[in-house]
Amino acid sequence: MNFLPWLGEWAFAPTQWLVIGSAIVLAYVVFGIAGFGTALVAAPILLLFMPLSKIVPLLVLLDFVAAFGNLLPSRREVSRPELLRLLPCMAVGCTLGVIFLLNLKSDLLLLLMGLFISAYAIYSLLIKARPAQLSALWSIPMGTVGGMFGALFGSGGFLYAIYLNSRLPKDAARATQSALISCSTVVRLSLFVIAGVYAELPLLVLALCLLPAMALGLWVGRRLTMRLSREAFVRLVTWLVLASGIALIGRYLSA
Repeated sequence: MNFLPWLGEWAFAPTQWLVIGSAIVLAYVVFGIAGFGTALVAAPILLLFMPLSKIVPLLVLLDFVAAFGNLLPSRREVSRPELLRLLPCMAVGCTLGVIFLLNLKSDLLLLLMGLFISAYAIYSLLIKARPAQLSALWSIPMGTVGGMFGALFGSGGFLYAIYLNSRLPKDAARATQSALISCSTVVRLSLFVIAGVYAELPLLVLALCLLPAMALGLWVGRRLTMRLSREAFVRLVTWLVLASGIALIGRYLSA
């Protein structure tokens, strides 16, 4: 695919396209099952080819398409009160995250990404029981930090899931989370547009080239939910995510 001149420095070799495409497929298999987590899966692999400051906006473009596809079938289950509690805090957090993403040094972001991924994976593996119902006041830190992590690392959805799963039935929690991630994607996309991130044509062309891989991942993920235990599959992926986080920390320490 080096015949694509619009990709500039990202005119990858065929083997590199295979690795990148596979990472996107796997990431959106997870998204199709869990409703979040694309950056947790794809970013450690994509970091071999591009900086984190480009990876997150790239995945935001793909998430923008994927999130609304997940939302449409379940929109009637959305809890509007919980959505309205979380949205303002999420918007504040997204703004802070974009500022940090565009201004922090890349080596520091590498370490933070590794720590973030590892902490998320360890939490997911250790916490098995459904948490007690949280107060509505928890929407403030969960929404703000979730928005900041979403803009900075591409995934704050697990914080929304912790909060919503403690307050709503399963179907309503999942639908509300899909709606919140859809809104989060719009906010992050808008902030990146304002910051001029998408002024680079190669980034937009790369996202367009990866749309088929994203669609394939979503298709596989939605069918896996019908045949496999969602919890068992997500747990397996969490182990892979933990290994990726440890590898990123190791790369930072050895640099």
